[in-house]
Amino acid sequence: MEMKIGKSDWLFLVGCLLLGILAEESFFRDRIGISYFVFILAFYSVFMWRYRRFPFSHQRIGYLVLCCIWLLSASYFLNENLFFYALNILVIPGLVLFHLVLVTSPKNFKWNQSSFVSYFFTRLLDAIKYNAAFTGLFGKSLKQGVAEDKLIIWKKVMIGVLISVPVLLIVLRLLMSADTQFERMIGNIPDWFRIFDAEGIIRFIIILFCTAVFFGFMQVLIKKQIKVIKQQTDQQVIQLDAIITITVLILINVVYVLFTLVQFKYFFSGTLQGDFTYAEYARKGFFELLFVTLINLSITVTVLTFVNRTTGIMKRLTQVMLTVLVLASSVMLSSAFLRLSLYEDAYGFSFIRVLVHSFMIFLAVIFTYTLVKIWIEKLSLLHFYFISSLLYFTTITVIDLDKIVVKENINRYEVSGKIDVHYLNQLSSTGVLGLIELYERDRNIPELHTILLERQEEAQSESHAWQSYNLKRAEVTDKLKDLQLN
Repeated sequence: MEMKIGKSDWLFLVGCLLLGILAEESFFRDRIGISYFVFILAFYSVFMWRYRRFPFSHQRIGYLVLCCIWLLSASYFLNENLFFYALNILVIPGLVLFHLVLVTSPKNFKWNQSSFVSYFFTRLLDAIKYNAAFTGLFGKSLKQGVAEDKLIIWKKVMIGVLISVPVLLIVLRLLMSADTQFERMIGNIPDWFRIFDAEGIIRFIIILFCTAVFFGFMQVLIKKQIKVIKQQTDQQVIQLDAIITITVLILINVVYVLFTLVQFKYFFSGTLQGDFTYAEYARKGFFELLFVTLINLSITVTVLTFVNRTTGIMKRLTQVMLTVLVLASSVMLSSAFLRLSLYEDAYGFSFIRVLVHSFMIFLAVIFTYTLVKIWIEKLSLLHFYFISSLLYFTTITVIDLDKIVVKENINRYEVSGKIDVHYLNQLSSTGVLGLIELYERDRNIPELHTILLERQEEAQSESHAWQSYNLKRAEVTDKLKDLQLN
């Protein structure tokens, strides 16, 4: 790969080096907090400077993705949920890469098609090739002005050093075993080189790696666009036979309609308590119903994408069968939702249960759009699925699901007098805020005083670097220090 490096490229390399230093400071020093937001701010500042004259494409979806990136990075500063803390370490970089490729891709290139995936990975591969070519160019620049015979001498010296290292290790080991004084002297050699700190070397390598990633990827995107090869219209696409598909749908729908009638007759009428308690019934079938619902969604998407509906009768019959399948799936989803609600009434609320509740609401939105898509074929499934998934994930990350868990458990305590203080203590700082609220309402809750006393001692002793600053944790620390525990 031939390349020409201009003044702006070298300035951009310096900016990427500063970003690499900031990345190491933000993510490898202490627990991530406000540092993620600070890094995203710096990253996009450098990006906008480098691309200040670049004609961006797909700007509407690009701004949506950018807003979600900002909100997700801000969640490290606003909330303290360990699940999203770990998940967003991977999600945010993936969204950033997607956003950069999206807004720098050709304007006539549709991002909601499968060809965009190959385009995305091609850009990643080009970034690796660019870094390799730049490293070679940098090495050639170092050789300039140096005589060829001197370079040969230094190469031979380095080869001799590499050959002598294993021999020296064996000889030194034998000599150290033979003489104690020599062993003591050799053992003190590492103290002479304390300037070469192992941790410092590792951090330096991290900085160089991050710099190379930022520089290579953004340099490739700003260069001349690669030619996007359009798929030929006569290219064969996998097609499923309509008659076979309709037969399968009819058989599946017969079973689902029978199940739906049972649900309406027994479950929704509340007549199952004679055989099961609500909690037992909820636990018995919730995950099975949710799994079947996801299978039905997969079947619907597959039929809409790959079934060849050539005639009008086949088309209408397929639409009717898919509509019945979606409606039956909606009943199953509603049944699973009610089962989980009953289970929560019996055993309380947890983060996983509230998360699953929110996911089922998301599935209801997905099924509604899919039902419309069955009758309006011009709509794009992938376009809506991606945007709705992005908005859903960003929403549940930012709103702090732990706060909902704490609120519902406190409400349940006021009604039933039951509360699991140990579970709230295992949650994020929001759970500790809930324990403080409970203590202010009722100081006689068993073990609550002991838990808060331990938390108070931890708050008074712990300290964090600026990178890990978090609003929720700071609020908990202040309240614990002011809390009067008699």
